[in-house]
Amino acid sequence: MDTKVKPNIENLRINGQRLWDSLMELAQIGATPKGGVCRLTLTDLDKQGRDLVTRWAREAGMTVTIDKIGNGFMRRPGRNNSLPPIMTGSHIDTQPTGGKFDGNYGVLAGIEVVRTLNDHGIETEAPIEVAFWTNEEGSRFVPVMMGSGVFAKAFTLEHAYAATDTEGKTVKGELERIGYIGDQEPGDHPIGAYFETHIEQGPVLEDNEKTIGVVSGVLGIRWFDCTVTGMEAHAGPTPMALRKDAMLAATRIMQDVVAAAHRHPPHGRGTVGMVQVFPNSRNVIPGRVKFSIDLRNSTDALVDAMAAEVKAFADQVAKEHGVQVHIEMVSSYPAQLFQPECVEAVGRAAAKLGYSHMPAVSGAGHDAVYMAKLAPSGMIFIPCKDGISHNEIEDAKPEHIEAGCNVLLHAMLERAGI
Repeated sequence: MDTKVKPNIENLRINGQRLWDSLMELAQIGATPKGGVCRLTLTDLDKQGRDLVTRWAREAGMTVTIDKIGNGFMRRPGRNNSLPPIMTGSHIDTQPTGGKFDGNYGVLAGIEVVRTLNDHGIETEAPIEVAFWTNEEGSRFVPVMMGSGVFAKAFTLEHAYAATDTEGKTVKGELERIGYIGDQEPGDHPIGAYFETHIEQGPVLEDNEKTIGVVSGVLGIRWFDCTVTGMEAHAGPTPMALRKDAMLAATRIMQDVVAAAHRHPPHGRGTVGMVQVFPNSRNVIPGRVKFSIDLRNSTDALVDAMAAEVKAFADQVAKEHGVQVHIEMVSSYPAQLFQPECVEAVGRAAAKLGYSHMPAVSGAGHDAVYMAKLAPSGMIFIPCKDGISHNEIEDAKPEHIEAGCNVLLHAMLERAGI
């Protein structure tokens, strides 16, 4: 009969100053003059970052395993090590003009959870693991979310190995060069549940003055290229009624991209971010306009409905203006709902700890998208200043950093058992 008294974890909190100090120390590796971080994946700076993080893990009594795509798994044993680990993590590679928190916070929050359990002598039933995933950002190699994608069998290890950067260097060669090509087959690693803590990278939490975003899922994305072909002609002699103005037609379609998002609230997103005009001359009626379309929503059905509406409107515009319109899909990312049990665990932890919170969705991709295909998964958002990310001025408040990690601690303990 087990007579061991279970510890009271209601008042358990992480060491916010220690977590903040760790974030600031990691941020010195690749620090930029504007206060950001440039630590591209599989560079010498990435190696330094990996070395520091794995050293901290070992100092916290964790074992470290690296798989063949360079993903790192830092494990704290449980009472029953036959159980799959309760995992958290993110990435430590950055954009060229990255910040201190994107990705890094999720990894170091996991290490702080372990340090806190160590401080209080708390043993979990299942093991606890902290992961860092290779090349989440995709700023040096594509595809994005490479390490977690290979782990989840979204694409093959060989495909990832063959990816090259602008200098022709391969992923496999760079992994070997920095000493982070491990022996474990990606995916040969069970997961009981997965949580990821992240800055929101958007303005919603700050705008609503909430500390915690309880993330229900990640928006589905469809990217299209739209080409409108009319007839270039002299801007002076050509009467308005006789023009085939590609720009005029294109701008009507662009406006409908935004309108489609408004027609499908609250999570509809419609963006035109790139425009090319031919011949791009001041006194020539544009003969061809090519532009990007980015549509997003919380379910694939909603994204597809938005796309169908935009295409139908484009056909109408083509007839009205006597132009040709061709819309081609160039990329598609399915929406990913997180499992209710993990979403609810995050919500319960935020409520128990007394933090203001609200439902949230992620408009950006994260490694949790792939993990959700393998195990129950959830995400925790905290605000970032002005919603700015992928920018050297990215910032977050220490009290929000601490709050998100406390929620992570309690959500993981609920799943891991004590």
